[in-house]
Amino acid sequence: MIEIVRLAENPTPMEIDALRGREVYHGDILHGSHAALRLAGLTPHPTGTSIPDGAILVLPSDSPRGGPFYDTVQIMNRLLGPGGCPWDQAQTHETLKRCLLEEAYEVLDAIDSGDDEQLIEELGDLILQPIMHAQIANRDGRFDSDVVVRRLIDKLVRRHPHVFGDEVAEDEEAVLRNWERIKRTEKGGAPRSILAGVPQGMASLLRAYEVSKRAARSGFEWPDFESVWAKLREEETELREALAAHDPAAIESEVGDLLFTAVNIARWAGVEPEEALRKMLGRFTTRFMAMERQADGRSLSELTPSEWDELWEAAKRGEVHQPALET
Repeated sequence: MIEIVRLAENPTPMEIDALRGREVYHGDILHGSHAALRLAGLTPHPTGTSIPDGAILVLPSDSPRGGPFYDTVQIMNRLLGPGGCPWDQAQTHETLKRCLLEEAYEVLDAIDSGDDEQLIEELGDLILQPIMHAQIANRDGRFDSDVVVRRLIDKLVRRHPHVFGDEVAEDEEAVLRNWERIKRTEKGGAPRSILAGVPQGMASLLRAYEVSKRAARSGFEWPDFESVWAKLREEETELREALAAHDPAAIESEVGDLLFTAVNIARWAGVEPEEALRKMLGRFTTRFMAMERQADGRSLSELTPSEWDELWEAAKRGEVHQPALET
């Protein structure tokens, strides 16, 4: 194992002597303790990606580069480096895409659970993903976590002039308008569609909601809520016509139109459709599994429609007893 030792800018002679005879790696060559070790005759190696077992890793105790985040970066470097973890070393940006999504959804589950311990654990797993991506890039000589974080800090300050500058933003919409304006400026002021920044790889329901919000922000919007309902009825009629015509391409198109209109109804109602559907699926799964438990060992496919209804209503009520099944 690697032993981690934290040193201040001016380590004591006793702290330095404790490192003599050991292979020492230092996490920050700009920190005062690095120079102090060299003056004392020690030769601290740069961390790079190859810290061997049994070595001492010196981390600053009083530097902005210290702390748990920086420790995690150093640990990831160790995992990716020689003698590290074969699984970590085999990963690429492409292979980790699925992991990033899975960890994000596990954070959502932890939020819904209301369990802080679970949320702490899942947030940690999620934070690890961008660190791993950045340090894989660092191993390949491209960029590292420091570059990512510095870029993030610059963007946060630049895009919040109402906090870090003299501009005023009285509400959420004003903040979003400023954000889009600043983004356009950053791109050189070139004409840019308001929809251009919506990720192509985003889940379709999330993407539909974001496209809908941005289009409305530009003024492409219904005059009132009743007009959205009218559009839903119109799309239902068109879908029925496509079904009657047995036209697969038209059916697919009209189903898409109907779903997009439903997303707009959610937006007008102040509901995020992805979250609403996710919670609905949670309720459905819980009720369906309760039905399976209450079916007296019979497969649900063997039950009659009335038995299905009884079990479903019992599951909704959270009844403990099993309803009588028809024979």
